[in-house]
Amino acid sequence: MDKALHKRLIEAMARAVIAHAEELTELDRQIGDGDHGLNMKRGFEAVLETLPATAAKPLPEVLKGVGTTLVMKVGGASGPLYGTFFLALGKTMPDTPTAKALAEAFAAAVEAVKARGKSQAGQKTMLDVLVPVSAVLSAGGEGLGPRVRAEAFAAAESTRPMKAIRGRASFLGERSIGHLDPGARSSALMIAAVCDAIGG
Repeated sequence: MDKALHKRLIEAMARAVIAHAEELTELDRQIGDGDHGLNMKRGFEAVLETLPATAAKPLPEVLKGVGTTLVMKVGGASGPLYGTFFLALGKTMPDTPTAKALAEAFAAAVEAVKARGKSQAGQKTMLDVLVPVSAVLSAGGEGLGPRVRAEAFAAAESTRPMKAIRGRASFLGERSIGHLDPGARSSALMIAAVCDAIGG
């Protein structure tokens, strides 16, 4: 993984989130504070501002840099959770990851998010995308990029019938059922953007 690829991957993620900011905000308006898209847009705009310098570093430092920026710039619960994910990913990821190393680093980052949010899959959160995607990565095999991408979008969609147990949406109880979780949607968008950027 060279510096150009680092830049392309981070830029793809950032632009996917920014392009869907209004959609994410509308999703959050239905079951949350209505600020998810705006907060994520602000965070990833800050990531893009520092990207030329950040992308020149080794991959673990690139990921940690993204995580630190998101913690500082994204408000609400999303900043700490996404920040934790990227910081943990950077802590575990080698400079030049194999598919196995990527799967292990991703799994470790998911566990860090679980611990930070005191949450599990099935509670209508970003974990409902991260956990099944982690399982696909761990299983490996051919055509991994397209399978990860498809799983991310399908998993986000599966949050519609769920009742929110964690996060702001949990205050709505039964009324949270029938809505797509904004954190799951933003997670899927970022994962798909990475898959697309690497030709998956």
